[in-house]
Amino acid sequence: MVDTLKAEALRAIAAATDPASLEDVRVAVLGKKGRVTSLMRDLGGLDPEARKIRGAALNLLKTEIAAALDARKFELQDNALAARLESERVDVTLSARPTSEGRIHPISQTIDEITAIFADMGFAVAEGPDVEGDFYNFTALNIPPEHPARQMHDTFYLPDAPDGTQRVLRTHTSPVQIRTMLSVKPPIRIIAPGRTYRSDYDMTHTPMFHQVEALVVDEAVHMGHLKGCIVEFCRAFFDIDDLPVRFRPSFFPFTEPSAEVDIGCMRSGGELKIGAFGDWLEIMGCGMVHPKVLANCGIDPTRYQGFAFGMGIERIAMLKYGIPDLRTFFEADSRWLKHYGFAALDQPSLAVGLSR
Repeated sequence: MVDTLKAEALRAIAAATDPASLEDVRVAVLGKKGRVTSLMRDLGGLDPEARKIRGAALNLLKTEIAAALDARKFELQDNALAARLESERVDVTLSARPTSEGRIHPISQTIDEITAIFADMGFAVAEGPDVEGDFYNFTALNIPPEHPARQMHDTFYLPDAPDGTQRVLRTHTSPVQIRTMLSVKPPIRIIAPGRTYRSDYDMTHTPMFHQVEALVVDEAVHMGHLKGCIVEFCRAFFDIDDLPVRFRPSFFPFTEPSAEVDIGCMRSGGELKIGAFGDWLEIMGCGMVHPKVLANCGIDPTRYQGFAFGMGIERIAMLKYGIPDLRTFFEADSRWLKHYGFAALDQPSLAVGLSR
């Protein structure tokens, strides 16, 4: 009987394919109600000599089965580990640089393109705070107290500073020009890209958007320099050598004379195409820096002149890359970014090109 039980137990152990089935065999043989345990209980009915012989045989059986169970357990563990290693095997011959899933946002790409163009013209990049004082955002720019731009429905006003200064979320990046002129002596040649804020929201307006403005101040600056700089930028940015550019008289409190800048386009079949097609599209404002603005910054307007211009970064990105709705720039839609975004290594430069 002992030999038969041993043979059956060893066959069951060898047939176990996982830890759960192996545990079932252990319980059936060595558990509290197992076959070996039952035989051990029957020893009490035997005479002393027979009990001694039978007990020794059962103890040996119990030891052998326990050893077989442990051996099978380690074997199953080794098999499981081998299977896992095989399934998780890494092919070391594969490239160490997998294809990048991330994309550069069109706003970031457009800012880099703008920077590349103006850097080639000798401009430096200047930055300033998003939260501005009334002086930098309005007063120094020759914007009077009654000007519509100061109204609550256009401007995000913040609690006053500890010194009582009125604070706002900047409505343009022009305060960077003021801070530059107050801290740097002419000649000055900068661009100021950054976030701006206005109380508006629709298909072509958002409460937060991006602008870039340019400022040049020197002794011999004139309107011809302004026009040449803008024409060169527009043709480089849109990559159209003969792109028509025109200037229309306009008004801004901080420039005099002032102008709106249009570029050539065509509107047909619900599509807009940039180029020499006979129609016009406004893209920015510009002008010669107002003498009062120079004086507010401690620059002698009888000695120095300057020009400035500014444009919406989202607007020119929409025109160049065919993006129909301004609001989609800020909706954090990964599908949109995958479609309109740029590869991480697509760094724009005038040498290799500005776009895809």
